[in-house]
Amino acid sequence: MSELEQPNAVEEPASPAPSDEPLTTRTARGIRDFVDQIASSSPARLAVIVFVIVDLGFAALLWLPLSANPGQETRFVDAVFTATSAVTVTGLTTVSTAAQWSVFGQVVILIAIQVGGLGTLTLTSILALAIGRKLGLKSKLITQEALNIGRLGEVGSLLQIIVITSVSIEAALALVLSVGFLAEGEPLGTALWHGVFYAISSFNNAGFTPHTDGLVPYDHAGPTAWLILLPVCIGVIVGSLGFPVILVLRQVGFRFTRWNLNAKLTVVTTAALLLLAWVLFTAIEWANPDTLGGQSVPERIFQGFFASVMMRSGGFNLVDMTDTSQVTLLLTDAMMFAGGGSASTAGGIKVTTLAVVFLAILAEARGDQSVIAFFRTIPDSVLRIAISVIMMGASVVLLGSSIMVALTHMPLDHVLFEVISAYATCGLSTGVSAGAPDAGKYVLSVIMLIGRIGTNTVATALALRSRRRLYTYPEERPIIG
Repeated sequence: MSELEQPNAVEEPASPAPSDEPLTTRTARGIRDFVDQIASSSPARLAVIVFVIVDLGFAALLWLPLSANPGQETRFVDAVFTATSAVTVTGLTTVSTAAQWSVFGQVVILIAIQVGGLGTLTLTSILALAIGRKLGLKSKLITQEALNIGRLGEVGSLLQIIVITSVSIEAALALVLSVGFLAEGEPLGTALWHGVFYAISSFNNAGFTPHTDGLVPYDHAGPTAWLILLPVCIGVIVGSLGFPVILVLRQVGFRFTRWNLNAKLTVVTTAALLLLAWVLFTAIEWANPDTLGGQSVPERIFQGFFASVMMRSGGFNLVDMTDTSQVTLLLTDAMMFAGGGSASTAGGIKVTTLAVVFLAILAEARGDQSVIAFFRTIPDSVLRIAISVIMMGASVVLLGSSIMVALTHMPLDHVLFEVISAYATCGLSTGVSAGAPDAGKYVLSVIMLIGRIGTNTVATALALRSRRRLYTYPEERPIIG
């Protein structure tokens, strides 16, 4: 009997040809292959794509009638702007958060803030760790790009503390804030909601507020106000340090000598900028009747401290920025551009970038051959990256300000303030966002995305390929200065 005639032979079913597969299966496979190809070639490019997709997803949710209060109609441009501001943890608004958005809409904004603060790409890696899967090289590269981590070995340990740290800090802040709102006379449910909202918004440096007047009604010097304003300040400061610094603090505590160079530069520079801004803001606005002039001495000192904390990335305010002097606006521009720590919820060029350039200038003035900080030599490549970040950030601000002045015809100082606030994801405003035409709102949305993702990441994502030379040219020094 031939093999084909054997009764026990079992014929294997033929696998369906690719053309016979359902359209949804082929589409899913194509999308997966496309994402894998992008992730393999450029994790930075994938970061940009994912951020844009997440942004548009939240914009679609905010555009739903369910997200608006009864009687309020949401324009698409306002939905896009608000979603972008929330995902990039900026805080700029074109409509009042309390008046425009329903409870559902505010929950969407809060989720967008949390997603943007933790980092869209890191959430995938966190979920992988939660179900017991080990991070592969590709996932580590993607997460390293999103968090700006120096070594791949730090990725797993950093991701493990992100959720624990965020939830713990936000829960503690929410508890204290809820007590403060209860002491201010709010019902229990409202106080809890406001406590949770401000806890997430402050730790993520978002600057969103569910109150129509923000935190302004709590600027009095009463004991209950301290239960609201101080926790908000603490949340902003801790969030602006960055998860790599928090990881160091978790490992070695507050023993400064055992910190790595990144932690030392971040904390020292943050403290120096905080003190400098506190002194200058208080001194400049001390006699201004529209800001601090009508306050008592303790209130002036505290509001100066509050402003110094918020002007680098927090976004909350106790005084109207349009009432401040031109010098204060310029000071705030500089502080917003500096921003917070690397891989933090803050924006700007980052304080470590500023510190490296300052140390390089100091080394050049002293005639040193290398840049040294805390008995460590900083590589020339780091200095080149720092200069690139500053120049690219300045270019974005310059181009954005030029476009916004042409579109809005508003004063340059106010437009420059708004553009820097958008790029640095700070959230302080002079009213340009709300008064800008639709085209201006879209421009500010793009600037917020660039500021959140990072100019270096955007540049890497747009680059088609990197090139390495196997040879060098002779050196020649041009005349500088």
